Amino acid sequence: IGKNLVDIVLTNNGYTVHNLGIKQPINSIIDAWEEKKSDVIGLSGLLVKSTVVMRENLAVLTERGIDVPVILGGAALTRRYVEHDLRPEYAGPLYYAKDAFEGLNILSRIAEGDTSVPAPIETAPRAADSPTKDDAKTRHPHPPSSGIARDVPIPTPPFWGVRVVERIELKAALAYVNEKMLFNVQWQYRRGDRTPEDFKRFIDTDVRKIYRDLVTRCIDEAIITPSAIYGYWPAQSDGDELIVFDPDDHGHELARFEFPRQGKSPFWCLSDFFRPISSDEMDVVAFMIVTAGPRVSDVERAWFEENKYVDYLHLHGLGVETAEAMAEYMHKQIRVELSIAGDDARDRQQILQQRYRGSRYSFGYPACPRLEDQVKVWPLLDPERIGVTLSEEFQLHPEQSTTALITHHPQAKYFNVR
Repeated sequence: IGKNLVDIVLTNNGYTVHNLGIKQPINSIIDAWEEKKSDVIGLSGLLVKSTVVMRENLAVLTERGIDVPVILGGAALTRRYVEHDLRPEYAGPLYYAKDAFEGLNILSRIAEGDTSVPAPIETAPRAADSPTKDDAKTRHPHPPSSGIARDVPIPTPPFWGVRVVERIELKAALAYVNEKMLFNVQWQYRRGDRTPEDFKRFIDTDVRKIYRDLVTRCIDEAIITPSAIYGYWPAQSDGDELIVFDPDDHGHELARFEFPRQGKSPFWCLSDFFRPISSDEMDVVAFMIVTAGPRVSDVERAWFEENKYVDYLHLHGLGVETAEAMAEYMHKQIRVELSIAGDDARDRQQILQQRYRGSRYSFGYPACPRLEDQVKVWPLLDPERIGVTLSEEFQLHPEQSTTALITHHPQAKYFNVR
């Protein structure tokens, strides 16, 4: 829901907000709560990765004996996930706010002395990307058969090791932007009482003009400067683990990743998309990191401090969706280089729905939920060459950045581990 948007709405309605900013460790949050004597703590999660940290933070609050009301929101969360998965982690009242205005309503009730929480919903489907408590604990020493083919042709990459793409044209990356996420979710333009025809006309005229003008400004003033690092490494699976080898010495192990396996049929595990070590054949794995560049966060912050709230919200949303578009753009490049792009759908919307061969998995998502595995990726890519660093909580900075592991396997799709 955007911490700064929450700040704007709550402050304008008479509340005092202490906005700590992004990627705050739990100790900093607790210190601020103690110093300010705050009545409520709010946590926002933009990415699914954030929900893993959020769960851990709630457990720490409980361990410290803190039981003030906590309000959770953000694009990564659903009401069902908060009520069924996160609420048991916290000793105090825990609420889900789908947007800043629901957060305002919750605060109004708390201010009146009502700290009751709603009964958990029972009918809503589980969010596809919401991690479960035992996601990272499913371990099978003798993996059951997942039915994933282990003999698919292995493409040959054009090079081994890593390459840096220092500058990518913003408009080229935005060819893969998810406009529905940008316009409807990030920018919050909703249909409301409009007819579908009127809303489409509004998007095509008013909203697209905002989009075009902002993109032009970001190019002219170098506000968003996309760059990437990617590469290919020999790899094999060993049960639930993926082993990454040195391209110059296949006997030298560079990294080993352990992934969770589904506890019931079809028993998928990410490692199954690679040749097993028993096959004596080397497979290929790709890793990448993309970023919208360091300046977008600085400009966002400046616009917010100058009370340019609408401009801030537009830029923040564009920066986030640029990182996602960059991931699609670079994944397309990798498919082309592996000569498997012939399976791509021709329609852009279908591309955004994984209508292509292979799959891209970001760390923190259900198939590879361990954020700390990014530490193993760091020596392979050396992301600091494009200005990306990793925090102690394994969060990327700038925020508008993402890492991924890529497999060419034709059966590979996103999946949950339960």
